[in-house]
Amino acid sequence: MTGLPLKPLALLLALGVTALAQGRPDPAKLIASQQEALARLAFMDGIWRGSAWTLMPSGEKHSIIQTERIGPFLDGSVKVIEGRGYGPDGRVTFNAFGTVSYNPATRAYTLHSYAQGSVGDFALTPQADGYTWEIPAGPMTLRYTATIKGGTWLEVGDRIQAGKEPVRFFEMTLKRMGDTTWPAAGAVPPK
Repeated sequence: MTGLPLKPLALLLALGVTALAQGRPDPAKLIASQQEALARLAFMDGIWRGSAWTLMPSGEKHSIIQTERIGPFLDGSVKVIEGRGYGPDGRVTFNAFGTVSYNPATRAYTLHSYAQGSVGDFALTPQADGYTWEIPAGPMTLRYTATIKGGTWLEVGDRIQAGKEPVRFFEMTLKRMGDTTWPAAGAVPPK
């Protein structure tokens, strides 16, 4: 017989049978773990509005009115986010959509984001009164830091590059306007 000796082959077969016997993880336990993890970010839920600015590549500061609507989905196991930025004429000049999820196996939060033609998955780290998330960008990192307390959401974005001082390129200050039933409300009924 060629290939694996008998002992390693028997070990592989035993591991395979053990894995099959264990079966799929209990979905109820996975969902409960996700709900518990996302509950840490409940302070984000609601409708928000305020001012924001970003530095353009030219160095010009571009100011907008920023809105966010955030709510739980899939029975609180996922958080859904929509951001819109409005120019002085009321036209939408920025639109983003994202989800925040938690993976019980890795114990990690992920922000899945769609914005300005780009899509990506980014590590999100909850803090006592906010969160941080980062986008790797070649030799630099774009780090966003949010603080949400007392009905005010302050988020800043900094370009971080080794050996250099951080450069602030984004800031928004939002006020909580109220609750929202989005995105869970309005489901298509069975009849």
